[in-house]
Amino acid sequence: MSPPLCLSLYGRRSHEGSTNILLDSDSEEETKLPLKQFYPYIRCALCCGFLIDATTITECLHTFCKNCIVMHFFQSNKCPTCSIVVHQTQPLYNIRLDRQLQDIVYKMVPFLEESERKQMCNFYKERGLALPKPVVISPPGPVAIKRQKKENIPQSMFTIPPELDVSLLLDFVGAEEGIDNYKPLERRYVRVSGEATVRHVELFIRRKMELSATCQVDVVCGDHLLDHYQSLKDIQNSVGEEALQDGLLVLHFGLVLPSQS
Repeated sequence: MSPPLCLSLYGRRSHEGSTNILLDSDSEEETKLPLKQFYPYIRCALCCGFLIDATTITECLHTFCKNCIVMHFFQSNKCPTCSIVVHQTQPLYNIRLDRQLQDIVYKMVPFLEESERKQMCNFYKERGLALPKPVVISPPGPVAIKRQKKENIPQSMFTIPPELDVSLLLDFVGAEEGIDNYKPLERRYVRVSGEATVRHVELFIRRKMELSATCQVDVVCGDHLLDHYQSLKDIQNSVGEEALQDGLLVLHFGLVLPSQS
């Protein structure tokens, strides 16, 4: 039995029949493979239907229907497949439409694209809404070519808020002898507000590495041991280019035992 198609904004889709995929081979006869052999690559793990508006998580490269993954992120910030944290607070920042994969799905599954178009038309018609106008394709001029080149650059589906104006690279330099019960920091790259302080960075590290209260986190930028009250914007302005690596503010941190007085 063929899988159900994705339950999208336009309603549940149906799919009947089965398909074989033809592959070129060195022999005179074409090789036929059953469509179900490709299900792991063209179906959504959330709705178990064929991918519609294929959308990929940039952190782990798992792909789902756009509607499915957006609704999933209303309840969780983790990937449904591998459980990696996509973004601590805004997972929608780290997803991208995968148009090439969607084109492949449409070519492999007969009538899927047409079925999707009909469902969309019925959706708007039943609600008395105007159907979105199709894009008119005209011969590209010089300006259009330049615009097309810019559009080909992968862009986030969601704009990063301007208040998240500092990009961090958190470099773990090691732990003092006697400290061994901690998790590795999986996410070294973080985008935060410049108003955040070193204390906020420390709390982030403690949470991600599951550090005990007896463990102390020392944060260093360049040759300067940072105080908890210092803001990231002030650190970036005071240390200057020495602290930057490819536009990232590099903070080195280590785990130490508290000094015995």
